[in-house]
Amino acid sequence: MEENQGNSQIKLLTEDNLRLDGRKLDELRPIKLEVGVLSRADGSAYIEQGKSKILAAVYGPRELHPRHLAQPDEALLQCIYRMATFSVDERKSPAPSRRETELSKVITESLAPAVFLKYFPRASIDVYIQVIQADGGTRCSSITAASLALADAGIPLRDLVAACAAGKIDGKIALDLSDIEDKNGQADLPVAIMPRKKLTTLLQMDGFMTKEEFIEAYELAVKGCQKIYEMQREVLIQKYINIQDEVSEEGSEQNRGG
Repeated sequence: MEENQGNSQIKLLTEDNLRLDGRKLDELRPIKLEVGVLSRADGSAYIEQGKSKILAAVYGPRELHPRHLAQPDEALLQCIYRMATFSVDERKSPAPSRRETELSKVITESLAPAVFLKYFPRASIDVYIQVIQADGGTRCSSITAASLALADAGIPLRDLVAACAAGKIDGKIALDLSDIEDKNGQADLPVAIMPRKKLTTLLQMDGFMTKEEFIEAYELAVKGCQKIYEMQREVLIQKYINIQDEVSEEGSEQNRGG
């Protein structure tokens, strides 16, 4: 936190409380979502959130190897988060870092409450997350994309998981921090929720906020999650509308041919 305080001379807000990218304090970065982007995965999704670009792929349920890791009463959910060597300004080592290992665990624990793991005893559900370009908030964006990929794979879910962070910059609470805001702000609060179930599956904080600021940041992050959840639903619905249209067209062509 001393480092953040040392960087506090970097002005992140204008006099009109606009951010460096022109956003208001309660605005999300532009978000693009896609599903079914990888033909060889059982399910896949892609997210662009601001300048961050992340791909998620799901394989399973499938036989677990090594078998001694199998759980007799439920599936083992494994999420592997990795950053491409070219995803950040300075080339990243290809070896898994401690942060990547930690975020793999955090993402797994954020998604697990949504998955009906007991439907697939002794099986494995594997989620691979690749950060192609990082610009802050990759933990939350990864959870959002991974949840979509699970749904795209047909894995039974209690609800989608949507994630978003809020934080404190120049003494103000702001939604969906970019990389420069994350590095030079005073606090960061990543949140993941299952909106329909009204459950929080992730709540972490880095930095310092008062109790009142924490409550304000949490409520703002939840509102961000709810907006992202609606985007998740829309992209899934659109995929199945497209599939229905394709099936109808194929049926019409077969009828004409017959």
